[in-house]
Amino acid sequence: MHYVSTRATSASAARNPQTFSSILLGGLAPDGGLYLPSDYPQVTSAELDAWRSLSYAELAYEILRKFATDIPDADLRALTANTYTADVYRNARADESSSEITPLRVLEKGGQGTLILQGLSNGPTLAFKDMAMQLLGNLFEYALAQNGDELNIFGATSGDTGSAAEYAMRGKRGIRVFMLSPHQKMSAFQTAQMFSLQDPNIFNIAVEGVFDDCQDMVKAVSSDLEFKARQKIGTVNSINWARVVAQVVYYFRGYLKTTTSNDQKVSFTVPSGNFGNICAGHIARMMGLPIDKLVVATNENNVLDEFFRTGVYRVRKSSETYHTSSPSMDISKASNFERFVYDLVGRDAERTHALFRKVETHGGFDLSGGPGSDGDEFKLVANYGFQSGTSRHEDRLATIRSVFDDYGITIDTHTADGIKVAREYLDPAVPMIVLETALAAKFNETILEALGTDAARPAGFENIESLPQRFVVMHPNVAQMKEFIAAHTGLAV
Repeated sequence: MHYVSTRATSASAARNPQTFSSILLGGLAPDGGLYLPSDYPQVTSAELDAWRSLSYAELAYEILRKFATDIPDADLRALTANTYTADVYRNARADESSSEITPLRVLEKGGQGTLILQGLSNGPTLAFKDMAMQLLGNLFEYALAQNGDELNIFGATSGDTGSAAEYAMRGKRGIRVFMLSPHQKMSAFQTAQMFSLQDPNIFNIAVEGVFDDCQDMVKAVSSDLEFKARQKIGTVNSINWARVVAQVVYYFRGYLKTTTSNDQKVSFTVPSGNFGNICAGHIARMMGLPIDKLVVATNENNVLDEFFRTGVYRVRKSSETYHTSSPSMDISKASNFERFVYDLVGRDAERTHALFRKVETHGGFDLSGGPGSDGDEFKLVANYGFQSGTSRHEDRLATIRSVFDDYGITIDTHTADGIKVAREYLDPAVPMIVLETALAAKFNETILEALGTDAARPAGFENIESLPQRFVVMHPNVAQMKEFIAAHTGLAV
């Protein structure tokens, strides 16, 4: 299996295909594009039948071996077996008796359709990001040990990615983590979960701005190829291919646990801001998983919903990005969206490069086919199963209340966005799976507003906000950020 950049033009430095291991530790390709397989591996009906009886770790191995063909089978099997264990993905809910890593709960079953919640928050930071990040930590340590190298992870988070990365990388040999987050724009729980870590290899930087300012800085530093190489910079953001492919696994798991025959289809609704989570669903569908619809659920920052309704991709300025009660989706520039657009335009790297250069220069592009548009590929979107919808604060409150009243389950704000939008696309013939985002305790401020009571907390997190916090506050200044990284790695700028 080889990988190409979405911007691999004739002049691209990433034109030559790469192996899984050669792109594992990085993020952006040298030309600024994102890596994708040169062809998606296909899954047969016989394989789906065989996979129905596998454990999550065994399923992860079977899927990942199609992508990481340069890692010896025995090593990859050991990595997945050591990652997906009951010790790592503990049972975080008092009312959950199953030891299943991604348990399914049927919420609604009737005339309008079946609505299922797939739990993805049993990891150490109580969010779906743990599903991929724990594997990424083990993969990174494995790769670095092959040649005794070091890695400085530089990433950005709107809430859950940062804590998941830090918990996965803390104490890992040869790894430092520099994590940017928007200052005072995460929930108190999310902030404490990151900033309370005292490990010497973890550095938290609160940026005076919004998530997109943080993400832009990561891309700017990663685009300085000389600095990136000298400082041994890697990333764990969803632009990292290994993280996306690790998320493909739970789409297969959800499908296999929901159906009894490969003739059946399911749909997925995914709360989305950066398009990484649902991009994994797109990849699963391209591999042959029988997915009917992929529904993108956005919050008030509905850049993606706007595209899937109109064909216009229009990023917002920092001043136009709302700070909402589902803050992990407060994103107005979806980095992983480029992977889907690359497929949508027929894997034309020249075209993809031109479109995303227009994002940088004009703030977006238009594929609606209308007067003055940049193309007419929007008509092809339906072929990929995508639908979308928007949820707002009042919707979140109403959905949290209804799910609690009807099913006795307290959901977090992002999952509420997913359920609200999923209900708009229910089909009596096709089960709808909503991917859970996090435990409600991470967003207690809104739970208290919706239900008048605090969300239950798993053991060990009772007083996390009162723990000492270690972080620095910085302006969104790339030069200053480079100096900070260099000062803490002992290398020159």
